[in-house]
Amino acid sequence: MRKILLFFVVITCQNVFSQELFVITDPASNVPANSLGVNVMQSLFKEEMKSGYNYHFMPEVSYGLNKNIMFRASAFVSNRNNDLVTEGGSFYTKYRFYSADDLNSHFRLAAYGRYSFNNADIHQEQIEILGHNSGFETGIIATKLIKKVAISSSVSFEKAFDNKPSYPFPDNIGDNATNYTLSLGKLMYPKKYTNYKQTNINLMVEFVGQTINENGKSYLDVMPAVQFIFNSQARLDFAYRQELISSMVRSAPNGFYFNLYYTFFDLKSKK
Repeated sequence: MRKILLFFVVITCQNVFSQELFVITDPASNVPANSLGVNVMQSLFKEEMKSGYNYHFMPEVSYGLNKNIMFRASAFVSNRNNDLVTEGGSFYTKYRFYSADDLNSHFRLAAYGRYSFNNADIHQEQIEILGHNSGFETGIIATKLIKKVAISSSVSFEKAFDNKPSYPFPDNIGDNATNYTLSLGKLMYPKKYTNYKQTNINLMVEFVGQTINENGKSYLDVMPAVQFIFNSQARLDFAYRQELISSMVRSAPNGFYFNLYYTFFDLKSKK
């Protein structure tokens, strides 16, 4: 009986953390139903047009309404003018509309949407509503998990608005884009599960690209990362993002990510 119970615990833990495997791209899985995920996202990128570094602090809270629908709220804080300034935030929702689960694998499809508001100055051609631009994004994600390997890809449409109250979107650059991602990750440790408290170590690489629809300017970045999962509940991410190719103006394309994530499971049963 103990071996059977352990088997189900291990399978559950693998499925729970397959949904938050990647550092900056979202898979098609959701936060577990009635659970709350708290993520402290931080990035430090080297400025291209001036000396110094661009620091962003972006805390976010995610809630799983049920197994198919989740919601997320984020805040944007950066070191604009050498002071930490709150610049805006975003609201995000994701709907998993297809799932095919097997014992050691699953395939999932999801649609998502994000709306962001931002009061920072607009200083680059790249459109990024997660921390830089006001606007919206909508797209589709496909994720495949095969034993210890996860593969996820997405395509989306992104539209930028004016950064109110002071920064209208420039007329000389495109205000909408197509985004595309490809993420691959593998569980490296443990080689064999014995209990859910084992520390997991994942290695991954993510490719993130964008093409401005009006003028065809584009970029493609690569991001290797290492991820640690503790007690099947807490997560620590380290990643480095490097520009591979680009034909657009970007203020700070290269830098580091550092994330701290914690999940509070099954909130309703604890009330």
